[in-house]
Amino acid sequence: MRSSRGLVRFLLRQGYRKVRQTGSHLILEHSQRPTVVIPMHRGDLPKGLFHRILKDAGFSLEDFQKA
Repeated sequence: MRSSRGLVRFLLRQGYRKVRQTGSHLILEHSQRPTVVIPMHRGDLPKGLFHRILKDAGFSLEDFQKA
């Protein structure tokens, strides 16, 4: 599952918090990690974008799958 909703749920459990949403882009912040922007579109995110957002947030695909 590479949905934006699943990714947001994972990041919120890891300590991220919703800051604002501009149009279809959700901004999440963490006190010790980089800010990430997630496009909230229907369906799955493209594979590369999904992996890039995880990497930018400091997580691996394995971290996501274990959670």
